[in-house]
Amino acid sequence: MEGKGVRQKAPFTNAFRRGRPISFAAGPVSVFQAGLALRRGKGHFGDMDIIADAPTGLAMALDPLVTRVLAPNPSPFTYTGTQTYLVGTSELAVIDPGPDDPRHLAALVAAIGGRRVAAILCTHTHRDHSPAAAPLRAATGAPIIGCAPLTLEDAGPRADAAFDTGYAPDRVLADGNRVSGPDWTLVAVATPGHTSNHLCFALPESGALFCGDHVMGWSTTVVAPPDGDMAAYMASLDKLMAREDDRIYFPAHGEPIEKPHRFVRGLIGHRKQREGQILRLLKADVGAVPAMVERMYAGLDPRLNGAAGRSVLAHLIDLRDRGLVIEEDGVWKTTA
Repeated sequence: MEGKGVRQKAPFTNAFRRGRPISFAAGPVSVFQAGLALRRGKGHFGDMDIIADAPTGLAMALDPLVTRVLAPNPSPFTYTGTQTYLVGTSELAVIDPGPDDPRHLAALVAAIGGRRVAAILCTHTHRDHSPAAAPLRAATGAPIIGCAPLTLEDAGPRADAAFDTGYAPDRVLADGNRVSGPDWTLVAVATPGHTSNHLCFALPESGALFCGDHVMGWSTTVVAPPDGDMAAYMASLDKLMAREDDRIYFPAHGEPIEKPHRFVRGLIGHRKQREGQILRLLKADVGAVPAMVERMYAGLDPRLNGAAGRSVLAHLIDLRDRGLVIEEDGVWKTTA
């Protein structure tokens, strides 16, 4: 459904769970497993109502300083869609303006309601996050601030996440740089991995972290070479674990994460399990990526095989760089 920018308060429909991803088990699952579950109608709530009932276009208050507007771009990779966040009361910052969709832009303008927008911030430049920055700048006069531009051509299987080549920020933020308004401060936290230009934004006044796609509230994050880097992603997760003041995460996809350290610890454990699974397959002479995907993602929709393969490749590149595996003519082997 689509709304008219009506401001509503959480809690949301009971199709959402806070503090863990939508999955079969309590622990994280891959985006590929989660997408498969939703297509089969076997999410926690038994049908596709999770997506169908998502409050697209409505301004929903999550915190005294935080309002969420959901874009109408659901997919197996974006879940219910990209979530744009408005931060502040009398003067606003907009985080991840989302896709260049007139419906979403209209919903954002309605939610802004004539208030001054001090900054439009982007966590990274995948097409589901940053393309609306330019039309929103035209509508509000606000500068585009945040991650660096990245124009890497990505013709891989996740076509919906190709990079936004038109992204042109007025100011690029480095780790620790700040943007502020009358009642809010946003601090850039560099978190490369999902993309090399990924930033999170901390809101000290609320103890919140806007974590973009680095941590998602419904599944694990896709790390797809050549720009996606598993070693950088894991280091960025460790960086979040070392942060002591974040009480809640607001991801770009999925519900707020209310026990962030426990959640991130689960993501780290999940990746280590995947790594162990890959090493066991290599020792069993399963060394081609497609064969690994077949073993690791049983029952996966064939349309997602390519994306799953890139995730496996990210792990293999990390293992290679650590001296644990080698690649010869497309076949991977352990060095031990």
